[in-house]
Parts: sequence; C-alpha cells; structure tokens
Amino acid sequence: MNIVVVEAELAPFAKAGGLADMVRALPVEWSKFGHSPVVFLPKYKGIDVDYWNFKPTGLKLNVPMNYWTEYGSLWEGRIPDSDVPVYLVENNDYFDRYGIYGNPDEYADNYRRFIFFNRAVFEAIYALNLKPDIIHSHDYHTALMAAFLKSYFIHNQRFKYTASVFTIHNLAYQGKFQPELILPYMNIPMEEYYPGSWFEHHGIVNLMKTGIMFADKITTVSPTYANEIKTEFFGEGLNEVLKHRAADLIGILNGVYYEEWSPENDQYLKIKYDLNNLASKRINKIHFLEEKSVQQEDNPDIPLFGMVTRLAEQKGIDILMQILEPLIAEGKIRFALLGNGEHRYENYFNYLASKYPRNALIYIGYNTELSHKIIAASDYLLMPSRFEPCGLTQMYALRYGTIPIVHQVGGLADTVFEYNYEQKTGNGFTFYHYDSSDFHYAIMRALDIYQQNEHWLQIRQNAMRADYSSMKTAAEYLKTFNWALEKVRGVNGL
Repeated sequence: MNIVVVEAELAPFAKAGGLADMVRALPVEWSKFGHSPVVFLPKYKGIDVDYWNFKPTGLKLNVPMNYWTEYGSLWEGRIPDSDVPVYLVENNDYFDRYGIYGNPDEYADNYRRFIFFNRAVFEAIYALNLKPDIIHSHDYHTALMAAFLKSYFIHNQRFKYTASVFTIHNLAYQGKFQPELILPYMNIPMEEYYPGSWFEHHGIVNLMKTGIMFADKITTVSPTYANEIKTEFFGEGLNEVLKHRAADLIGILNGVYYEEWSPENDQYLKIKYDLNNLASKRINKIHFLEEKSVQQEDNPDIPLFGMVTRLAEQKGIDILMQILEPLIAEGKIRFALLGNGEHRYENYFNYLASKYPRNALIYIGYNTELSHKIIAASDYLLMPSRFEPCGLTQMYALRYGTIPIVHQVGGLADTVFEYNYEQKTGNGFTFYHYDSSDFHYAIMRALDIYQQNEHWLQIRQNAMRADYSSMKTAAEYLKTFNWALEKVRGVNGL
C-alpha cells in the first residue's frame, strides 16, 4: 500500500507528547512489512534541517486559501535509521516560530496554520506524483485531510480509490472555531454549515467532529478508550457522534518502538541491562542520583518514584499534590519529575525541589536523555491520569522493570494489571476511583512489595516480559487500512 501520513508532530523532529513517538514508529514498521509510507509535517522553526539532513526539493506549492493563493515549498529527509521519506511543508508566515501549537496557550491563528498545512499536503501529493491508497491523519490538526479528500478530490482519478483513516489520540482537544472565521479559509460554502452538518457541533465548527464524520475508518489508541469515549463521561461532548460512527470506530493499542525504548539498547544509560541482569538497573539508579547530587549518605535505596509527563489537570496532578509532600517529608519515597505545562503545577514542584533538594528531583522542561534516565532509574512510575487515551510512558516503564502505579482508565487499563501475591501475576498497581485516597492506597501496596525480595523480583520480571511492540500495532493498522479500502472500493465500484 501507498500510505500518506499527515501529522502535526513527529519524533525526533517536533514533539509535544506521545503522539510524536507513535507516528514515528508506525511508518517504520509498515515499511518493514513491504509497504510504502510517506510522512508530511510542517517545517517548524525548531527543526534543525542541517542536523537532520533535510534538503529543499525545489518544489513550490500553490495553496488555495479563501479567495487567494498562498505558497509553500517542500523539504525532504528521512525518519532516522530508516528509509521512510519525510516531507516538511514550509511557509514562514505560519511555521517559522518556535513550538508546535503555542505554549502555554495555542497560537491564535492555529486554524489558518493547519488549514494551510492540510491543503498543502494535497498539492504536495500532486507535485511528488504520489497516488495514495491510504491517507492517515491524526487529531484535529489534520482532521481536514478526510474532509478535503471527500469534498474536493474524491472524483479525481488520483484519489478515486483513496481511503481515509483518522486517529483520535486525545478527544479533549477538538479544534473549535467560529464558522465565519474558519470556513472561508477551508473554501467551504456557508450553506454546508447548518445544525447537524458534519462541520457543525453545538453552534461552532468542530474539526474533531469533522474528521470523525468524513473518515472512512476512525481509530483511537486503545480498546478501552474506544469504549470510554462513547459514554457521556469520557466523550467530551462527542459521544453521540462517536456512537453514530461506532461501526467504523476501532481501538488499536499504541505500541513501543523497542529499538529505541529498551534497557538492552538504550544509548542514554550508564549501563545497559535486561530481564536477567536487574542488578545493573540499580547501578543506573545510583548514577542518576549522583548526577542530582544525592550521595550514599542520603540513602539511595529509598524507593524512587518517577514521572515523565505534561503538567496538566488530565494527568492527575491535582490528586498527586494532595498526597505527595507527606510521603517525601516522612522519607517514604524519593520523587523525580520531568515535565512542563501549567504554571501552578510548575510552581508547586519547584517549591518541593527547594524544600527537599535531596528527595524531590525536579526538572521543568523536556529533555529526551533525562526521560530515558528517569524511567530506567526509578523503581516506580506514577501515572494517576484522570483519563488516558493510551499512554506510552507506562509501557516504557514496564520494559525497564519500573513498576507503574496507574489509574485504571484507557490504555492504562489495557496494559497495567494489579499484582497478585497468591498467583504472582500482574505487572503493576492500579486504582479505580479517581481520588487521592485510592491513589495513596495503591502507593502503599507498592511500597509494601518493595521490601519483599521474592515478590519484588517477580513483579519486575513480569513487567519486563510484557510485549507491547509497535510492530503489533502496525499490523493492526494495516488490517484497518484494508477494511477502509474495501469500503471505498465497494462504493466506487472497483
């Protein structure tokens, strides 16, 4: 299959979260299966084109926007350690600025930035003489790929048998805009916007709904989340829309690219280790603590709890704040955090770092090397997310023998299972009720096992045996692509 992948993030070039890791892994795996993926990404200011060896193609793109034409150009490179082509869409007005979406608030012109990007990809497909079987887009920023395909290009011979697959990574971010603001740039007539139309939701344009309605198949990033979002509690106002498309909604669990995320291969570790050499995991812990000025006299064997996360309400920071400081103050745990986000959360963790400099090891920001080191060094990983479509960090942690403590929702429920003392099964600790007391009880159960060598060894071995490979995920997507193609070819008479 010829697969065109369109996304706002792609590791290692432009990353805000786990989406970037997943959309890097999938095309690489598809190419191993013998398919031909091509990836499109905006050329953000933060992408070092020289370091990543991107070259200008010389191709110019004429992009219709409203009643005028705007212009772009293409750069070509590769996903590292692969032959998968990546094309950067350049437009300095829209993308020559730092960040992806704007931080902490989104850029005011994001609607224009991503309309331009979606429409420019179609012009790039022409310029590169591609003939896609599948167009795979992700979240609201590229949801218009499905709408443009069905609105403008489906009767074009190049796209006559092209199917669209739209993946929801996080339903909470929907792309809501006033119709008079956005529809002219989409070149969609106002008469296409009316109550109940595929562009309208509760009186405004909702790009997430648009992607859901226009796509031939919709996927999301875990089976549990696919069921959750059809309910009012998790559906973010789109549960009825998703129930309407339920026959085409498929939950595919995200997977880990183990060539990058495994302690046997990890270039950032002091010493590599595996299932049969867990003593070397402790060496990584000691080395990490020494880097943070924690010495032997500070008792390095205190359980180390790590977090690598966005600092957002979704991630359960509120219930963590209710219980964290006493655990640190009483010497029950040591805590390491890598993350950034809302200022109120950043201020809280900076307060902890200043008050407990040996036991609250805080880094505000993002650092790839440090994320690997924290996951490898920690004994436990905290993920108390209020909701979690999938999550990759808990899967990384499992591979590194770092035991997750998670809220039992979404992909966390699909990957982390309560340890059973009698049967010696399970790979982590879970809590069902989203409150600090249930979370605290899960932490206490985890701390109890830390002192029991037999069970502590067993649970870490269970964790490291879990297989959530991105190769499995890629294979499931290929099944979905074939179903989407069957649907389109049936409609168009092939």
